[in-house]
Amino acid sequence: MRTLKAKQLTPEAFRPYGQFYDLLNPQGPHLGSFYHDKVLVSVAGPMPFAFSSLVVERPERMIVTADEYHDETAEISLCLDCDTVIHVTSPSKGPHPEDMEAFVVPKGTIIAINPGVWHMCSLPIDASCAHILIGLPERTYVRDCKVVEYAPEDQVELTI
Repeated sequence: MRTLKAKQLTPEAFRPYGQFYDLLNPQGPHLGSFYHDKVLVSVAGPMPFAFSSLVVERPERMIVTADEYHDETAEISLCLDCDTVIHVTSPSKGPHPEDMEAFVVPKGTIIAINPGVWHMCSLPIDASCAHILIGLPERTYVRDCKVVEYAPEDQVELTI
């Protein structure tokens, strides 16, 4: 198992995996106090876009044991109450944990993970649990979610 230090979230570093925006400290064009169109996610057809709640307990050690991806959609993630760490790996036919990157995501920062990007849920850094809003087209977790478990030698421990 190797260790991977999470780095600061920057537009340049995260661009291959998606986009993000700090909702608690909005910047850029706005209409009064309404900061519009900061994270864009393509949706098509009649499928409703759904918001789900995810509660993640802080593990003793942040070990990545599995990854998932979605072929047909981006995934929205927004931690409401603490800073988190997220790991990602670029799209490919199979997982490649040796190319994994990890980022510290400040509380209130919305993340949009591109289709095909390998990832798993964010993990809390500064709290015992994280309350995360997940946005996906309805039932994506059943229709378009590929999950791969890592062999012990391919698992990665994330550090801050």
